[in-house]
Parts: sequence; C-alpha cells; structure tokens
Amino acid sequence: MTSAGPDERIWHYDGQDATRHHPRIDWHAEGFSLVWPGGTSGPHRWSDLVPQGNAGGRSVYGLRGQGGWRLVFAGLPPHDFAVHLPLPARYGRWIDRIGLWPAIGLFALIAAILLFVVLRAPAWVAPLIPRSWEDRLGDTMIGDFGGRLCETPESRAALEKLRRELGDAVPIRRIAIANIKMVNAVALPGGHIIIFRDLIEEAKSPDELAGVLAHEIGHVRNRDTMTALVRQLGLSVLLGGFNGQVGGTINGLLALSYGRDAEREADRYSIEALRAADISPLPTAAFFERMEKRSGGESIERAMSWMASHPVSAERKAAFEDSAVKGGHYKPALSAAEWKALVDACAHDKDVAPPPFDF
Repeated sequence: MTSAGPDERIWHYDGQDATRHHPRIDWHAEGFSLVWPGGTSGPHRWSDLVPQGNAGGRSVYGLRGQGGWRLVFAGLPPHDFAVHLPLPARYGRWIDRIGLWPAIGLFALIAAILLFVVLRAPAWVAPLIPRSWEDRLGDTMIGDFGGRLCETPESRAALEKLRRELGDAVPIRRIAIANIKMVNAVALPGGHIIIFRDLIEEAKSPDELAGVLAHEIGHVRNRDTMTALVRQLGLSVLLGGFNGQVGGTINGLLALSYGRDAEREADRYSIEALRAADISPLPTAAFFERMEKRSGGESIERAMSWMASHPVSAERKAAFEDSAVKGGHYKPALSAAEWKALVDACAHDKDVAPPPFDF
C-alpha cells in the first residue's frame, strides 16, 4: 500500500456538506481510500474516478454515482497515484477506451453495413408494402393532375388495347396522357402511368410508343417507384448527419446508381413484352438513337454516365436492336386510326386544362 497526505495541497468534499477535508490517501493496485479525522471514503475502484478537469492548475476528480464528491490536487497528483488514474476523456468514454483510430474504423464498418442495408433493403421491403397502401399513395400524389389528363373515347380504347397487349398481367390502374409539353413518360405509385403529350407527338410510330410504354409497365411490375421511395427515405435518414449539400450529393449519386439497375430491368421487360405482343423493337431502338443525338452523342453520354439515372442510350438501342428477329414480320402496335386518336387526344379533349408551362 502507498499513501500520501494529509497535505494542504490535497483536499476533499464528501458531497454531504461544504466542509473541506484534507485526507490521507491510501492506495494499491485495485483502488484507494480517503481517511481524515472523523471520516473515511472508500475503498473505491480506480475506474470509478471521473476526471473533472484541471482549471486553475488544479486536478479535480469526481466519483461515479456520488454527486458533489470531489478529490482535488493543487497541481498534478503524486506520480504513484497518477499512474492508476483514468485518462481524461478527449472524444467520449468508449472512444477513449478503444482508441481514436479503432473507433473510426468501427464507425466506417457500421456505416458501410447500414449503407448496404439501406440500399438493398428497399428491394426486399417494397414487395411487402400492401398494394392498398401504394394505391392510396398514388391516388394522393396524382389527384386530378390539375385537370391536364387528356382523354377521348377513342384514345381510351387505344391505350386499353396497348395495356392488354403489353401488360395484361401487371396491376396497372390507369394509363393517361397529360397535356404537358415534355418528351417523357413516368410510372407512379399505385399502377399509374402518365405519358406526356410531347412524347406522343414526337414519336414516329405507335410501335415506338409501345416500347416506351412497355418500359414504364416494367417499372410498375417491379414496383420500382415504391422501391425508389423507400430507398430515398432510408438514404435521407442515414445521410441526415451530413450537411445538406454533401448529404444531398451522396444521396443523389447512390440513387442514380440504383436507378440504372431498375432502368435496365424495365428495358428487359419491354423487350419481352414487345416480343410476346409481336411488335417490332426496332422503332424503340430508333427512339434511343434520337435520344443519344439529342444529348450530344455517345461519347458525351458515356462521359456523363456517372451522373445519369439511365443507362447510356447506345446500350439501350443495341439491346432492342439485338432482340429483333432478322427478316421477321411484326404487326403494328395500333391501327392508323387508333394512333391518330392518341396523337389528337389533348387537342380533341375540350375539358383539359392548357399546359402549365414549357419544359
């Protein structure tokens, strides 16, 4: 056993009153005790001492579980005593216990596991979400689309024909044309597919529209929209600790990467649906060729592919071209009258609201 004090440079408050005691400190490898006239404290374990700082050149220690208990040294504690003291906390108790770099490694491992789960789990979770929930979500998101959904009896019949041909087994609740100047089509939760007016007006044939529509049906079939929503929610929660710009950038890049996988899978569905419906995939290949030219060519697309949500147009074009049967004879997706009904749907729907603005 080793002792120090009593000494004016060592004092103690027992937490019961404001009396300053000058105890003798007795210690050994397992712990220490304080002894002063009329009182003792201990034995205590070294691990129960809590460094309280060294303001004013004093070294102050508390005792775990005993508020107001203080042991104070004017200056540093005796060397033989100090070797048993817990180190002052620099980053946090458990980080100090295992060390900074092992803690960083552990953080990185946990973050990688969480990121893997957040990125992969949506594909497992989305199929478990009840269809009724997804339907209500989709209905809420779309509403009446601002009165901009175009329809005539003839266009409704033409879209229904395409739905039967391309996705009869897929739970599609609505395919609609929107009076919005945008060359695009989207699949939304609840089995909704919106085709924007300019896509139909710029399409060269109903076969080309059929390939694009089958692609969106593939997204509905695979519940890609719900998967994307769940993933975005998980990433937002996981990356919430980053500042807004960094977190948003990482979120966007990860979402884009997984978006490309979903796009490729939707293309595979489209190719199979066109084959089953005996509709030529070559017009859809031509559509991607035009998209490639519009974006500046294959080299530019490849250079920018790391920040694109879709695969490179040249790859998509090649996939549709390769699926065509050489010398095969295909039937048109729609008759000339049916196709015209789709092209004229917005112009002939007198109740539809005008386009909100140009994109």
